[in-house]
Amino acid sequence: MRLLESVARHEHGAPAKQLAREAGLALPTAYHLLRTLAHEGYLRREKGLFFLGEAAERLSSSGAGQKRRSKVADALAGWHDAIGAPVYYAIYRDGEIEVQCVADTPGNPAVEEWADFRETGHAHAIGQCLLSQLDDEARRDHLDRYPVQSLTPYTVRDDHILMRRLESTPRMHPVIERQEYVLGTVCAAVPITMGGTAAAMAISMPSHQADRLLPAARRLQSEIGELLGTLSLSISI
Repeated sequence: MRLLESVARHEHGAPAKQLAREAGLALPTAYHLLRTLAHEGYLRREKGLFFLGEAAERLSSSGAGQKRRSKVADALAGWHDAIGAPVYYAIYRDGEIEVQCVADTPGNPAVEEWADFRETGHAHAIGQCLLSQLDDEARRDHLDRYPVQSLTPYTVRDDHILMRRLESTPRMHPVIERQEYVLGTVCAAVPITMGGTAAAMAISMPSHQADRLLPAARRLQSEIGELLGTLSLSISI
């Protein structure tokens, strides 16, 4: 690891003797470790100089992804504490609904995914919010793959009603869903504009707290700007 750290400090490469000295290793030991690291793809050698290899770069990319994930999770946890409700972050990627992060507590648990979120986008606020940001062709493609189905007595009844609802949703307004995915729960989702990617943040509450839902969603929407840069980066996670 010390050798890898030493190599990482030298953008234009470094010879074995210098790396051994910086890592505090005997030269024979350093030579052996450098050859092993190069063989495994963590380093590459060119004209007597060592550089980071593809395997090390993958580790770096993974670490950066974890750091971005941590920033998103911390922000969601802060909003959960401030609002007193579970907070969700989701995107629409490659034709699928992806819930990327959820902040909840035992006292304010997230909605249990009893029916696959990807297949039931018509029935929950996250899915409706993401679908409302797509063009007509993309929406129809999604519904062809995941047809409308009744999950509760309040679920939208068919594709035509859902399409009209999505088309009439005001741009950048919160999407409200009341007991359509699961009885006893109401949800609100806020659309997020990030280039060509549809994204949303959402909250859920017990249905007896429905009067808190819209004010909480608007508060969340007003504070999202602080995190937009991190959310944009997290699309690549």
